[in-house]
Amino acid sequence: MTGRPPLVGVIDSGGPEADLAGGRLFLPDGTWVAARPDRLGHGTAVAEVIRRALPDARIVHAQVFQDRPVTTAIQVASALDWLAGRKADVICLSLGLAADRVPLSRAALAAVAAGRIVVAAAPARGGPCYPAAYPGVIAATGDARCDWDGLSALEGGVIGAWCGSPEQGGTGQGGASLAAARVAGHLAARIAAGARFADGAAARDALAGAARFHGPECRGCA
Repeated sequence: MTGRPPLVGVIDSGGPEADLAGGRLFLPDGTWVAARPDRLGHGTAVAEVIRRALPDARIVHAQVFQDRPVTTAIQVASALDWLAGRKADVICLSLGLAADRVPLSRAALAAVAAGRIVVAAAPARGGPCYPAAYPGVIAATGDARCDWDGLSALEGGVIGAWCGSPEQGGTGQGGASLAAARVAGHLAARIAAGARFADGAAARDALAGAARFHGPECRGCA
């Protein structure tokens, strides 16, 4: 690997105090303050997955949760704008909003147009989730068939990945949120190794091309 390691933006609940230098906490009115230590542990877990994939990854936290896993479109949009402006190589959102909101769509599409690779959680059940459902955003979901290195190519261009599931030995947090972190880690490791992607669609195609599984997850799949 040459040059500086990839910069990965994590939009979540922050991280431990030692990992917050340069991070920001985005407030519901669109303003921000310096990031605060993670009270939920979710952002910390996401960052650990990314660093397991690429120990040298430069991670910057854009905090949109504090005491509860509840946020707003304005907060997430502000975080996206900031990380896009910082030219993050990969932006990971291990979260999703049920409603399509103008500020969020504008920020997500602007980040994609600026060449940022945006990965967002897409739960396997329920309706569309945003920003995962926006064009150019890589939608990631958990697939119990996938070991740490495995990927799956699912309907609608969704990428399935390791997600800490019990089938793969997981005992803690899991689901689409960790799958998004794992996909972000896959991409960060590829970028560190010299891969270059024209846009999010190209990055998604590269992951799909390396997929071990195709089609929906099912019990007993080989």
